[in-house]
Amino acid sequence: MRAVISYLKMIKIEHSLFALPFALSATVLAAKGVPSIYTLFWVVFCMVAARSGAMGFNRWADATIDAKNPRTATREIPKGTISKNSAFIFVVVSFALFMAGAYMLNFLSFALSPIIIGIFILYSYTKRFTSLCHLVLGVALGVSPLAAWVAVTGSFNTSIIYMGVAVVLWCAGFDLFYALQDMEFDKEEGLHSFPARFGTINTMITARYMHLVAFILFFIHGAMFAMGLIYFAGLVISGAMLLYEHYLVSKYGIAKLDKAFFNMNAAVSVILFVATILDLAVYGFRA
Repeated sequence: MRAVISYLKMIKIEHSLFALPFALSATVLAAKGVPSIYTLFWVVFCMVAARSGAMGFNRWADATIDAKNPRTATREIPKGTISKNSAFIFVVVSFALFMAGAYMLNFLSFALSPIIIGIFILYSYTKRFTSLCHLVLGVALGVSPLAAWVAVTGSFNTSIIYMGVAVVLWCAGFDLFYALQDMEFDKEEGLHSFPARFGTINTMITARYMHLVAFILFFIHGAMFAMGLIYFAGLVISGAMLLYEHYLVSKYGIAKLDKAFFNMNAAVSVILFVATILDLAVYGFRA
């Protein structure tokens, strides 16, 4: 049991609240109603497996860097709770399960699964050579609603792109805030995070514009699917929470970062999911 807890801590299972609600929203939209238990099971299965593999690989790839950083030195691999070899086996098994789950959905999902894995692997190395690493992380989360759509329909629809790109910018924006914690360390180690290259003020301004554009894209997404008042009310609430996140970081800096990073962003994704489901339940599918 202790080992299971260590692996759950390594992959930060609680952070599944960031991407999973968007994947579930796309699943319902693609199915035009409640998806089959079979489809829903394999979508969630793939999300959990893919995210577990992605987080595990990130921890494996960054183990040496994490050991040098006081903020991350107590993570499971640097601390020795999980060995690098065990972590790598965990990653291989997780990605294999992801591909197996994708195969159970449809051929296109299975064919695209190696590309998604490639994005996850690429992200873990991007901070070594580009300050656009935060956007790559956004892409890693932003593919979730697109992948869910393919999982349900076996095809692709450009209408879901607005949600996907919105998730990219939403995620990249809050990752910019998160990276402020390691700005000085990244400078010392020659890592190319955005804050290390452009400083605190420029990072906060960039995050602000990313979240503004994300909000606009979520609005367009709602219009594309002819969502009603409930969805847009949820979007306004989510927008207010993003504003509050920016207020916390602007006023208190990284002192309030844990609250801003986890609570606010987890709430944004969950609120938009609940608003989507309630809106469809009340008004139906009109797109």
